[in-house]
Amino acid sequence: MPPFLYIKIEYFMRTIILLIFSNLFMTTAWYGHLKYKSTALWLVILTSWLIALPEYALQVPANRFGHGQFTAPQLKIIQEVISITIFLGFCLLYLREPFKWNYVLSLICIIMAVVFAFWNLF
Repeated sequence: MPPFLYIKIEYFMRTIILLIFSNLFMTTAWYGHLKYKSTALWLVILTSWLIALPEYALQVPANRFGHGQFTAPQLKIIQEVISITIFLGFCLLYLREPFKWNYVLSLICIIMAVVFAFWNLF
């Protein structure tokens, strides 16, 4: 593998891995409390903030490492695909909500946004 390609893959993977873990924390912070609706709102907000702190600690370096390899809009589009994918898994596995066909179509549209955002790379 040519050295320049290795560097691009390394930064790409580092960015993607950080974004995945960041979104796991974000989804948990934003939606994890939905199973505990009887919990006091102030406690839910405090807990969500504590869970969101690692999300920021991962998101910022992901964008720092990824910028230059990707444009800012490309980074955001990658993040949205990861976010939606994790969110759908969270809904199925944690919240036990049904998966509908229109969610699949919506995800396909978002994936197409990635294709269009990276069109000049293909």
